[in-house]
Amino acid sequence: MPQPAAIYFSLRYRDAVKMVDWLVEAFGFEKHAVFLSDDGSKVVHAELRLGEGIVMFGSSEGTDFAKLVQTPAELGGTTASPYIATTDIDALCERARTAGAEICMEPRDQTYGSRDFICKDPEGHIWCFGTYRPGAASA
Repeated sequence: MPQPAAIYFSLRYRDAVKMVDWLVEAFGFEKHAVFLSDDGSKVVHAELRLGEGIVMFGSSEGTDFAKLVQTPAELGGTTASPYIATTDIDALCERARTAGAEICMEPRDQTYGSRDFICKDPEGHIWCFGTYRPGAASA
């Protein structure tokens, strides 16, 4: 029997080696797998876990995939943004701010019942965090 589909997202970073530790510090990810180039200067593939979710990423050069996906600096912005459903939004926002994230939207309550904040990481990826869980039973 085939396994049900799962969705993961993948990003590219100019300095992915540095971003491994930054994402752990800023958002509380745990290192699941980090594969470096032979000289240790590039991330060939990284997986960081937060709860049941995983973000995958690697260095922005040196792979066929990197030729297809641009960094925010190369693109001049972003076209997508990860949304992470979690709790204690205010504390997470402060953790991200302390790590150097640019807070684009301070924590606020939404009309649909979520408490959200939005920030930008040091390389320009936009991250959205909120208490709303898509697909959950609505009231």
